[in-house]
Amino acid sequence: MKTRITELFGIEHPIIQGGMHYVGFAELAAAVSNAGGLGMITGLTQKTPALLAEEIARCRTMTQKPFGVNLTFLPTVNSPDYQGYINAIIQGGVKIVETAGNNPQKWMPVLKENGVRVIHKCTSVKHALKAEAIGCDAVSVDGFECGGHPGEDDIPNFILLPRAAEELKIPFVASGGMADARSLVAALALGAEGMNMGTRFIATQEAPVHENVKQAIVAASELDTRLVMRPLRNTERVLNNAATQRLLEKEAALGKDLKFEDIIEQVAGVYPRIMLDGEMDAGVWSCGMVAGLIHDIPTCEELISRIMREAEALIKQRLAGML
Repeated sequence: MKTRITELFGIEHPIIQGGMHYVGFAELAAAVSNAGGLGMITGLTQKTPALLAEEIARCRTMTQKPFGVNLTFLPTVNSPDYQGYINAIIQGGVKIVETAGNNPQKWMPVLKENGVRVIHKCTSVKHALKAEAIGCDAVSVDGFECGGHPGEDDIPNFILLPRAAEELKIPFVASGGMADARSLVAALALGAEGMNMGTRFIATQEAPVHENVKQAIVAASELDTRLVMRPLRNTERVLNNAATQRLLEKEAALGKDLKFEDIIEQVAGVYPRIMLDGEMDAGVWSCGMVAGLIHDIPTCEELISRIMREAEALIKQRLAGML
């Protein structure tokens, strides 16, 4: 399948693995890329630029295919060493970066000067247009269904994707609620040039996370996520667990007096304990509503091959047969 996304990134299939904290290690990125998609190393999971450089080098030993690095720009007082991370990306020969969070405009000149193609994650048409204006090569349009941060507009993909198609000139992929061939074909029909999957890739054999995490996703239904931190306008969709309930109870009790410090135990620094150690109630962790569509734990090769095979059948048989 050829789309503007496969052409832009030099990949076989229009499927991207989004950046995920303590999930996007070299093992998963390489497996996705080897299967014909675009794998992503999560930059800030590596605590220093030097460690990111090592992870990029490690990924190169596992795949000869294109892969990228996700770099999230956080609105914090003590920012990470973004210049150092970008240097590691450039010196490592990585030519694709997925940016997220704050506006990446400050870093666009150095990335473009070094031939890096940038896809920016957006939760609104307004932000997607801004990404296009500052020179991003593509955008990932994140609907309200997504795991992680869906923004504050609450627009699901059946509306957000065609609105993006009406406004954007650069290509975009659908993100949020993407899991299978039906997701891909629907995304293409709504104007996207491919899809970005996060939660679905956690439940794969190569994802270097604890088996408890994978089994929790398979066991979950579409009803098992919750939105937290809404009062702080930092909304995050997470899997429902004991920590989520503690956080929501605290939010309800404190109301408009809620501060981030009040919930920090459930939110900050919990990912290693959950993703690596399998302590499922250690804190809250991002998970999309798409968990309801995830019923197995295949290899990345099995997953991507199945998606593309079934997508072709959907287009050529089911849809064409309706004409």
